[in-house]
Amino acid sequence: MRADNTAVGLSVLAACTCDVRLWYMQNGLQLSIDEMEALIVGTSYQLIQVSPAVPSLTVTGVDLPVDEQMRVLGVVLDQRLTFEKHATAVAKSCNYHAQAIRHIRNLLTQDSEQTLA
Repeated sequence: MRADNTAVGLSVLAACTCDVRLWYMQNGLQLSIDEMEALIVGTSYQLIQVSPAVPSLTVTGVDLPVDEQMRVLGVVLDQRLTFEKHATAVAKSCNYHAQAIRHIRNLLTQDSEQTLA
């Protein structure tokens, strides 16, 4: 959608998601509305224009609050797709696992220790 005309873009989005929900129902599938999240992606300038005007999005008749980031298939996405939050999350996870390995290192065999090194 265009940042200067969000109303049209949001109405198209609402109509499309209703069609998707109908297709799901016709094919014996169910949307998990409780697990849905909304994220508006754009440049900093576009986000400044859109964010105050769009506090939530209507998807399949349900209002979803707009988040600043979301996790999709293990990747943390933010509004500008910078991957800074994802890189931070990966580094934090690596540090946690490295610390866990340090705690059990004295319990490992020499072969296992060489594999980890």
